[in-house]
This record gives sequence, C-alpha cells and structure tokens, in this order.
Amino acid sequence: MKNVLKQVLGVDVAQKELVVTLGRLMEDLSVDLYAHKVFKNSETGMRLLVEWVKKLSDDSVAMQYVMEATGVYHQKFAYYLAEHGYSISIVLPNKISNYMRTLEIKTITDKTCSEAIARFGLGRKLDNWEEPKKIYRTLQQLTRERDQIVHERSAVKNQLHAEKSEAYPYEKSLSRLNARIAFLNTQEREIKQDISEIVNRDKGLKEDIKTICTIPGIGELTAVVVLAETNGFELIRSKKQLASYAGFDVKEKQSGTSVKGKPRISKKGNRHLRKAMYLPALSAVKWDERFKAIYARILSRNAIKMKGLVAVQRRLLEMIYILFKNKTTYDKQYLEKENSVQIQDQYAITG
Repeated sequence: MKNVLKQVLGVDVAQKELVVTLGRLMEDLSVDLYAHKVFKNSETGMRLLVEWVKKLSDDSVAMQYVMEATGVYHQKFAYYLAEHGYSISIVLPNKISNYMRTLEIKTITDKTCSEAIARFGLGRKLDNWEEPKKIYRTLQQLTRERDQIVHERSAVKNQLHAEKSEAYPYEKSLSRLNARIAFLNTQEREIKQDISEIVNRDKGLKEDIKTICTIPGIGELTAVVVLAETNGFELIRSKKQLASYAGFDVKEKQSGTSVKGKPRISKKGNRHLRKAMYLPALSAVKWDERFKAIYARILSRNAIKMKGLVAVQRRLLEMIYILFKNKTTYDKQYLEKENSVQIQDQYAITG
C-alpha cells in the first residue's frame, strides 16, 4: 500500500450545492481522485460533508479544503470550516479557469470543476485562508445595499421623467414616484451614516482610508468599497492578480493568421470593483497630470476613449493596493520628479 503525502477536498460551490471531489497525492507523486459527492449548501449539508470526508480520508494526513472565491456563496462554508478548525484555501477563480485549460477536459460540469480544484490543490502549496475582519464583511453588505438603492432610484427617476412627459400626467402617480425617491434618498443617507460610524470606530481602517484618499479622484466611499470587496486585499498577492480579480485583465482571441479578435477586458471579475472605479477615473483624468498622461497615451494609439478610461481605472485600483500595502501616501509631484530625473540623466550622458 502506497503512503499518502497530501489530501485535498476540491469544492465547487454553488448557491444551493457543494459539489466535492476527494483527492490524494501518493508517495510516487501520482494523483488519485477517489470519491465524489454532492451536498446541500446548508449547515446540515456541511456537517454531513465533513463526516463523509472523515470516513473516507486518512486520519494521519492533514486534509486541505480548497474552493474558489465565488461571490458570496463560498463564504458560508468557509466560515463553517474555520469555526471548526479545518484548513482552508480559497483561490481566485481566474487561477482555476487558467489551470483547467491545461487539462484535457472536454465537458465542463460541476463535477469536473471540483476535480480540477482538487488537482490544483494537490499540485500546489496554497496559503491557508484566515477569516477576514467582520468589519469588511459588514461594509461589503452596506456598500452593496447602497448600490442597489442608487440603481433603484435611477430607475424611478427615469419613470418619473417619462410620466412627466405624458400629455396628461396623472398627479397621484407623480406624487407616489416623488415619495419613493425621497424614501430612497433617506435610506441612502442612513447607509452612509452607518458606514461613517463603522469607519470612525476603527482607527486602523480610518487611517488606511485616509491614505487611499490621497489618490486623485478617490473618495471615502470608493476606498470603503475597494477594501470591502477585497477583504482588505486578503487574497491578492500582486497587481496582476488584483486586475484579474476585478475583471480588468485583457482577453485576446488569436489563432494563426485567420482568427484574430480585438483585445478587450475580460469583465469576469468583481463588477462592484469595476463600477466603483469609473467616476474616480473621470476625475483623475481631469485633475491629475499622471493619469491625464496615461489616458492621452492610450487615446493616441487607438482613438477609443473608453480604452483610455479603463486603463486609468486599472491603474487607480493598482495604486490603491500599493498604498494600502506600503502604508504610504500618493505623491502628486511624482511625474515632475520622474521627468526631472530623466532630464538630469540625459544631461549627464550628453555632458
């Protein structure tokens, strides 16, 4: 009997189901995927899943639970495992999707996804997931609630405009629409107040947000959204990872000389992050020379304004990450200093 070197449970998380595959790495480095099952994504289902794993796994070798960061659906299971002392690794979805392209998988199903996640966990040394601060979870709930209210208010305002454009608008309808807008305004103010109170109670978070807000165009609400959606950049290890997580990574289709698609951002990441960076990018392009230069450079290549704006959005997000990690503020004179150093270097060479 071969000895087991490593054990992993690959979990494909859906809203209602946990599709799992048990795998082990043997002493001859062969991979054995030996069990598969589906459980309900509920507390009862999680308990039954853990009991099933205990029965089929080797007690002498640690079990690693590996899953994708799938919106909010994976969180409940991750918290359950953490509370019961199990080792968990949460992987960004783009890592799994890129890994699956290297496998000979003809049909993608929940089962094949869980198998790929199990193989990925067996073949790599993954960091253990640590439960994020409760404050980030609460802020995420509040910022997403506010986003829904803003979206709903915009729809009601459009409805009000259409109603007013009628030849004979019905006054009671106009009154109800105005009352609904006033109610949504009140709710948004309450949410903003809740966010402000939470931030002010945490000195460290307040200082981080103050640092991030030194970047042109970035306000307190944007900083809160970014930190809440990334759990304080919990799973992010590089700027490239962050861009992919947000969906700002470039997707290009090319095959030989016959098939060639235009490069475009994938939009497969966190839409809340992308949405949060849109207005700050407009402001940064208008008021900051560094971002104005980035925008102009992209615009001169292809004359498409949105491409330049997306490039600025990505750069802003990356800069938030850098400032947060390095605990440093934005240097507004950076571009002037950089140009000054380049001129001095050129003078030294020619002199």
